[in-house]
Amino acid sequence: MLKNKLILTFFGLTGFVYGNGQILKLDTIIDSIKTKHPVVKMYDHEIRSMDEAAKGARSWMPPQIGIGQFMTPYDVRLWHREGDMPGMGSVMISGEQMLPNRKKLDADERYMKAMSSVEKEKKNATLNELVNDAKQFYYDWIILKKKLLILEENEKILDFMIKNAEIRYKNGLEKISAYYKAKAALGEVKNMQLMFESDIKEKRIRINSLMGRNAMTDFDIDTTYFLNSYEALVFDSTLFYTNRSDLKSLDREIDLTVLKQETERTALKPQFGIRYDNMIGFGGQPLQYTIMGMVRIPMAKWSSKMNKANIESLKWKSNAIQSQKEMMVNEYSGMAYGMRNELGLKKKQLKLFESQIIPALRNNYRTMQLGYEQNTEELFMLYDAWEILNMKQLELLELLSQALKLQVTIERIIEKN
Repeated sequence: MLKNKLILTFFGLTGFVYGNGQILKLDTIIDSIKTKHPVVKMYDHEIRSMDEAAKGARSWMPPQIGIGQFMTPYDVRLWHREGDMPGMGSVMISGEQMLPNRKKLDADERYMKAMSSVEKEKKNATLNELVNDAKQFYYDWIILKKKLLILEENEKILDFMIKNAEIRYKNGLEKISAYYKAKAALGEVKNMQLMFESDIKEKRIRINSLMGRNAMTDFDIDTTYFLNSYEALVFDSTLFYTNRSDLKSLDREIDLTVLKQETERTALKPQFGIRYDNMIGFGGQPLQYTIMGMVRIPMAKWSSKMNKANIESLKWKSNAIQSQKEMMVNEYSGMAYGMRNELGLKKKQLKLFESQIIPALRNNYRTMQLGYEQNTEELFMLYDAWEILNMKQLELLELLSQALKLQVTIERIIEKN
């Protein structure tokens, strides 16, 4: 009997730890997103596809082989030998191979191997967005849990007011108006609890989706958070060029345009080839052959227009990308400085609320509660004291929510994962 109880206790504890009692920290969620989100596999497959294609960069043009009749008269009788006169015509077997320019192969290989570098940076940029989305959901969840704690406390306070007022009203010591306000407030508290609990479920679903697992998997979060300081950080071009993957992807695109220009230039170089024909003559003709060296001349004025136009086009494309980078850095810098200034303001407001406003209002409520219990204060005054305290507590959490959103936005801008 004791053994069975121990077994049940063990499985109960195991279910608590590995089942609904699972608590995830933000770092664990971020690590899971970086490895399990479907977008990771999508980019990895795209990168692999480009890398595999690059393996064929040094391929030669395929050889050409032909067989057919060569200088053969339509009159079949002339194919045959007549006395000392050999027949006319022959069967020709030919082969042709163009020899690639080594510099062109080198340029093509460098270009194709560099193509996947753009996708690698785009993958990191996409992950930055996903990670910071998860941070925002995580912090929203923390705020919701704090709000639920306040509502739980409010429920107890209002329940105390209502029960106490009912007793006093029966004894003719209380007015009924404040009693109904407390009843309505209690209903509103329960309504808000339902809303916040639903919002938490929605955050859980969104985080599960980002982690690449079943959206309905149950878990809770660690409510630890930190408000970071960015006062010492300089939001200049060096920071953004070093950190932001989207800017790095533009750098890789500029590199690609340079490499593509090189492939266009090498395409203007002559290309050599060789052709060999072997003729088997009719009617006693001797075996004959032809061997020729060939050269393609793409640098000719009439055949080089497209390559030269592409080279010029790529130059301007590179300039456009560079201007785009400068525009983005300027935008990111302005946003980051603005967000940092606003975050500093929110921190000061939070400190003021936590050190002065909330303690003073809480003491005011306790004083009113003590007076109410000693019959020196009325219910409506106690209710007003609670209402102001509750409003400011929720305002404090709203300030904290705004501060965390600003922090997430700054970390999104500087790509801090």
